[in-house]
Amino acid sequence: MLILARHGRTATNATGRLLGRADPALDEVGRTQAAAVAAAVGVVDRVVSSPLARCRETAAMFGRAVDVDDRWIELDYGALDGALLGDVPAEVWSMWRADASFAPPGGESLTDLGTRVRSALDDLATDAASATVVVVTHVSPVKAALAWALGVGDEVAWRAYVAPASLTRLRIDERGPTLLSFNDTCHLADREARPPAP
Repeated sequence: MLILARHGRTATNATGRLLGRADPALDEVGRTQAAAVAAAVGVVDRVVSSPLARCRETAAMFGRAVDVDDRWIELDYGALDGALLGDVPAEVWSMWRADASFAPPGGESLTDLGTRVRSALDDLATDAASATVVVVTHVSPVKAALAWALGVGDEVAWRAYVAPASLTRLRIDERGPTLLSFNDTCHLADREARPPAP
């Protein structure tokens, strides 16, 4: 089984900003969420993490060695990193949604992100077929993994919502990946730790 966990909340997430390669730590709610993620998943055979602090902090809650893989880092928003969502010009959102190969200035496209995430998934597939592997990552890589599992294009990212500290489970077998659950937040029982509805 392959379990994809989005990291817990950061103060930057809480203010509604694009958070790509900037590297803030979890906030207090995020640390509570990270503990809930690890408790919900339970014992695992392997933990893989993005190199960014918010993921490494969440991954540390599993209490075992963590393999850091740069391919699980968040989408590079380039000049838009840290921008309030409402401050991104409407024409930029339109171009982004219309073309998966669009990249913001100095940033990365969904197509490029999808290529690196699929490479990481292909490398984990054998382990995940016979063991429980958890990957702690970010919004966009989880969406790219969803596209990989469903055999669809990277543009599906715009039709999926990934909450902080959510879990997505994929079964991997000889037939390939099967999506078992997506954006599961049932383990966030404390209303303060539960993200708002989309």
